[in-house]
Amino acid sequence: MTDKRISIASPQLDADEFERVKAVMESGMIADGPEVRGFEREFADYCDAAHGVATSNGTTALHAALHALGIGPGDRVLTTPFTFIATANAVALAGAEVDFVDIDPQTYNLDPDALEARLEAGEQVDAVIVVHLYGLPADMERFVELAEEYDFALIEDAAQAHGAAIDGKRVGSFGDAACFSFYPTKNMTTGEGGMITTNDADVAERAARFIDHGRVTGYEHSEVGHNFRMTSIAAAIGRAQLKRLPVFTTVRQANARMLDELLEDAPVTTPYVPEGSEHVFHQYTVQCDRVERDALKSYLDSQGIDTGVYYPVPVHHQEPYRHLDVSAPVAEEVAGRVLSLPVHPGLDGDDVKRIGRAVARYAEVVT
Repeated sequence: MTDKRISIASPQLDADEFERVKAVMESGMIADGPEVRGFEREFADYCDAAHGVATSNGTTALHAALHALGIGPGDRVLTTPFTFIATANAVALAGAEVDFVDIDPQTYNLDPDALEARLEAGEQVDAVIVVHLYGLPADMERFVELAEEYDFALIEDAAQAHGAAIDGKRVGSFGDAACFSFYPTKNMTTGEGGMITTNDADVAERAARFIDHGRVTGYEHSEVGHNFRMTSIAAAIGRAQLKRLPVFTTVRQANARMLDELLEDAPVTTPYVPEGSEHVFHQYTVQCDRVERDALKSYLDSQGIDTGVYYPVPVHHQEPYRHLDVSAPVAEEVAGRVLSLPVHPGLDGDDVKRIGRAVARYAEVVT
């Protein structure tokens, strides 16, 4: 192969990030400080949320949000089994009980009908974590209605959905709290980092205290907390990335549209986007219909195209959660069929065409 290898992800860093980091390093204030406060304000504004609390990563954001909402021992949290394990682990780390609800086969997100059936059956539910998987917003109108009717805390796991929206309203502003990740593969990065957004000042205050050793002022501490703080270096990168996020999103969406066209006749199901939803394509995930997923993955690898399987093992089949009695047949089936193709903003048009044509070429051989 003479063509360059196409990666599944590619962080986009330029001179602005380097200059901002340099300025922070020269200031000598490289830990938590004014740069972090600035990033919190800017990111909250971007999400149309009242408050932002920066953390060390997406998992600590979820843990701190649960604590800030009063979720802990004796409480029960429902979430999706088709997500990265951190969603469930945060519940366990908060001391609460986690259980799982099956997903919608088109969106891959938590199925509101399945959740409603569980609620109507009288299950104890103190909180629900809804994941906006692959960058597609979950059906937040339904989840907000259910939260109000059944009185549970609603948390958005928006780790993959920076800028995603429903009827123009961005994720991060629907639930009692929302959590983002800035890992290098995400739609924007700080290297490692996370953010909680909320419209509740008390939740923001409790989260900020929890991530800073329970600190009230100076060396006065009102509770046991953690050191989950973001550094000023990470925040400097984040502020530069946030300015570029709209462009990143536009390119991801354009790449996804091109893949849709190229794969129109291929034996795969392209991503579904409900009317009114803005998908930001953290991943462009297809379902393999008339081809075997792992064989297609191997073929694309031989053609110099990286792919990803997110996620091959549902969370309830992972060792820490196997003891739970979970019925999630849709998640289990989808886990064996999904394949994510490169869609990131580091691709050019020729890259995208190469990906689409390779999938189509493989399909012609085996079908």
